[in-house]
Amino acid sequence: MASGGYGDPRPMDADAVRERARDLPTEPGVYQFRAGETTLYVGKALDLRDRVRSYADPRSGRIRGMVERADRIEFAVTDTETQALLLEANLIKRLRPRYNVRLKDDKSYPLVAFSDHEVPRIEVTRDPEAGAVAYGPFTDVGRVETVVKAVRDVYGLRGCSDHKYEGRDRPCLDYEMGICSAPCTGEISPEEYAEDVAAARRFFEGETGVLADPLRRRMEAAAEANEFERAANLRDRLEAVEAFHGEGGEAVSDRTDDRTVDVLAAAVEGDTARVARLHSERGQLVDRSRHRLDAAAVEDVDGGSSSADANTPAAVLAAFLAQYYAEREFPDAVLLAERPADSDVVDWLEGEGVAVRVPGAGREAKLVELALKNARKRGGRDDPVGALGERLGIDRPERIEGFDVSHAQGTAVVGSDVCFVDGSAETADYRRKKLTERNDDYANMRELIRWRAERAVEGRDDRPDPGLLLIDGGDGQLGAARDALAETGWDVPVVALAKAEELVVTPTGTRRWDDDAPELHLLQRVRDEAHRFAVSYHQTVRDEVKTVLDDVPGVGPETRRRLLRRFGSVENVRDASRDDLTDVDGVGDATADTLRERL
Repeated sequence: MASGGYGDPRPMDADAVRERARDLPTEPGVYQFRAGETTLYVGKALDLRDRVRSYADPRSGRIRGMVERADRIEFAVTDTETQALLLEANLIKRLRPRYNVRLKDDKSYPLVAFSDHEVPRIEVTRDPEAGAVAYGPFTDVGRVETVVKAVRDVYGLRGCSDHKYEGRDRPCLDYEMGICSAPCTGEISPEEYAEDVAAARRFFEGETGVLADPLRRRMEAAAEANEFERAANLRDRLEAVEAFHGEGGEAVSDRTDDRTVDVLAAAVEGDTARVARLHSERGQLVDRSRHRLDAAAVEDVDGGSSSADANTPAAVLAAFLAQYYAEREFPDAVLLAERPADSDVVDWLEGEGVAVRVPGAGREAKLVELALKNARKRGGRDDPVGALGERLGIDRPERIEGFDVSHAQGTAVVGSDVCFVDGSAETADYRRKKLTERNDDYANMRELIRWRAERAVEGRDDRPDPGLLLIDGGDGQLGAARDALAETGWDVPVVALAKAEELVVTPTGTRRWDDDAPELHLLQRVRDEAHRFAVSYHQTVRDEVKTVLDDVPGVGPETRRRLLRRFGSVENVRDASRDDLTDVDGVGDATADTLRERL
């Protein structure tokens, strides 16, 4: 592959385009219109010279404006058309040119995951761990959470992290509440627990009765016992359970089909396009996702369509197929709502052994109709990041960092800094820090934000500046964060989210947003992740720090860890009764008496 560039600092016109095209090769490749260090547009061509020459007479004012902004053309020659197609897709993703259709994965839908553990836990997540068995995505997070609560209530599956699960001496509060069967302490055998997990998984695979039937029996028993409030709660859960699989739409019914199939449909609205993808394996619909693209009124890469035709579902599908499958495993077949505008993309897929079809009737056509319905769903939920920016009166905060502090009465004080990019967790950019030992939440938050701000101002943080900082807390924590920003001169918008009433606290006042507002849900996800990350780190540090327990005769490192796991802090150990202390493995009567005397 060879590359080069032609241009001077002057804006281009028709004559300049013809002049620069004259020196281009007549081979396949990729070209870029650039302005300074910015790439305005990336295109592919079977004949670079002929394709670039066509821009001397652009078919739309938008393309004319793009050409006039450019000051040079760069190109790369490839050996084949397929190489040009893949290079174009990679450059669009990396450079994000303003005038191209760009894929943005929408990962905001929740999944239900069973962890890859000998005693699996169940959780609602948007980022399953490696090896987990996941079901979904689902569009209604409230219904998903209700159903998972029902699953835990009926089958007692654990919801705790592996860190909390390991080394427990006695069941936790979930066991007392009847939502966990406590496999951690042997209250249920591994074999029985595995049977309960299998039953729960059968529900998510479509067997509604495995969960609905026991819920109905409990509801009827509660009503007969005049426990009407409990019966009403069970009725609500039952309704959610029975409606759950209806959310998924029509399923693929041919279980004899062992192929993998993707079903794709696109919808365009203004400068935004959406592609819905349904994924089938062995004749069963197992996954669904929606993807957002930034659409642009650009001419077809073959030079044959008008700019008005470029923002069509057919053109969007062509861009999506190239960018999506350039870095993913191919399915056996792709079913489309319509033929893509770029025939090269279809040739490339078929050359890789993928069957590409636009079904007209039957089961496959019904799946395409379902994908089209998903693609046409509208509203702020399609772009909660944009809705958040509009609500706060700031630029679209594509990058959000969330902060929280965790400690135990001023000991083992730590802070978390999590990062979300375009609404999805960017775990590689998570950071954490040990803070000064003190029982002062405001001072702790001020120190945490000052640490982040100083690193940014001094160029010691390798991450880009965020578009928004989110503080876990209320007005006091927000004030502490703003003080730190003012002291360091780091100019970044900042808000806080208070847990108790889910109030959004801004520098200009406190606001209550609608419970179902997608921008509020985004803030809640960032806040909850910052809290989880801080608590997890605090637990690790707490088990490592030296405490007064180390000076108590008869209390070694393992017993100290057991005491802290059981009671949470030295203060709680001090307040524990003699009987509670002797419940901990390794603490006999004499050690319990010594603990009470020393503490």
